[in-house]
Amino acid sequence: MTTFVRSFGPVTSGTTAARPPLIVTALLLASFVVGFDTRVFVVGLPDEASWLSTIANAPQMLIASAVAWLTTVFGVRRIMIPTALVYACVSLEIPLVNNCMSLFALHAIRGLLLGVFIPATLMVIFRNLDKRYWLIGIAIYALRVPLSQNLGFVLVGFYGDDIGWQWMYWQDVIVAPMIALLLFIAAPKEPINVDLLEHADWGGMLLLGSSMTMLYVGLDQGNRLDWFQSGTIAALLTGGTILAAGFLINESLVDHPWAHASVILSRNIGLGYAIILCYALSGAGASIATQGFLQNVVGLRPVAISMLFLGGAVVPAFLFITLAVMLLRRFDARLCIVIGLTLMALGSQFGSGLTPDWGPWNFYTSVILHTAGQSFAFFAVIIYLVGNSDPARSTSMSAYIQVVRLGGVELATSLLATLQRHREQYHSDILNGPISSASKQLHIVVGKLQHVLGTSPKAQLESLSLIAARIRSQASVLAYTDLFVFSFWAAIVGLVIAAIMVPMPYGPLHPQFQHQEPTETKT
Repeated sequence: MTTFVRSFGPVTSGTTAARPPLIVTALLLASFVVGFDTRVFVVGLPDEASWLSTIANAPQMLIASAVAWLTTVFGVRRIMIPTALVYACVSLEIPLVNNCMSLFALHAIRGLLLGVFIPATLMVIFRNLDKRYWLIGIAIYALRVPLSQNLGFVLVGFYGDDIGWQWMYWQDVIVAPMIALLLFIAAPKEPINVDLLEHADWGGMLLLGSSMTMLYVGLDQGNRLDWFQSGTIAALLTGGTILAAGFLINESLVDHPWAHASVILSRNIGLGYAIILCYALSGAGASIATQGFLQNVVGLRPVAISMLFLGGAVVPAFLFITLAVMLLRRFDARLCIVIGLTLMALGSQFGSGLTPDWGPWNFYTSVILHTAGQSFAFFAVIIYLVGNSDPARSTSMSAYIQVVRLGGVELATSLLATLQRHREQYHSDILNGPISSASKQLHIVVGKLQHVLGTSPKAQLESLSLIAARIRSQASVLAYTDLFVFSFWAAIVGLVIAAIMVPMPYGPLHPQFQHQEPTETKT
């Protein structure tokens, strides 16, 4: 049963599942759905359709932080099973509509439903799995990170070029009901927590969800609309910040807060969130540079890049997560964090050697090092955060994890996209600086091109166009190189922060707890 601690939020416990392997399988499928469906718009849509991507993903922010509370009140069966079934129906319908407003509305609904999956998996781990399985459950939660960044290229290329783009949606018509079926069989039946429902902090949930949604939309469209040069972006970011402040004030005043800030007000947890931000900046920098170069400079379609990410990221991610589980069973999470950030720094260092002649497989070393680093670092930092908090207050902790996870990645992606744009303009200005109508080198290059294209006025224009394209391409290469350098230093800053962390206290995720006999871990 759930009780209340005044001004600090719900203290809750759940019912242990009798079939943990089925629960774990459901979590793995949910991670796959979120990993692919969140990333697919980044891969498959042009910039002109960016608002569809925003509408499809922003609703996750509206619901994600509140899902932990809803799961605590109603249980995982009442939350995830209907969500999975409705999600399958919406995914079936989207490829069949041809009306713009209907398309936007269905994607918004789908995004809202998608926001339930990952937060609910955390609550399933803490409420319905024996503590001996927490490490495995969180490993599956962490697995979605390398999958979300790389699986999109593999499947978008396959669906778009081989069996039809509709299967980017219709695959969920198969997978989502499987999740519902597994949970129907394995998830325990829990009564509705009437006491918690009667003291619901609806205002707090609405404030946090609305503020995060506004901030997400502002960040997602900020680079395209040139940030505060746009009144829309200024209003979204300002309004979101004010609502976030209102949420924190609300949580400090109401009698029964649902996510009191005291959950995160400790040195270790603050450092853990700082690590997540450094990790997000490093991962986003390398990801944008690799995929942007291959698509925008080399001109490759996703299907031509897919084998790089399949062999360097998707398949190895399962191996790296397994190795991370083995390490975390024996050593403090800080060691795994340091290993992960070091590997990410090395991957960025390899990528900083980028030249215009690179093809997909030149990135293999960088990609596989980043995959390993992400698998180790994100998994370990979540273990560290949970290990430094009270497991009984997982409802509040899960709410903040979702905000940092989604918000941190979006912040990193938006800032680095802006950095890339400005650095490309900077390098273009530097490269164009010495060029004028009197430039000797320009006339030499134009003369060489005229031997191929001819000397007509049209041929001269084509020669100048080729030179401009070459300069633009070189500017892009240098800008992507700068992103790799930024990614390297973000990982180094993360290592500095990790150096001042202290060991997490003894608990269900501590290595000593993992080595206890099963009879000692029963709850």
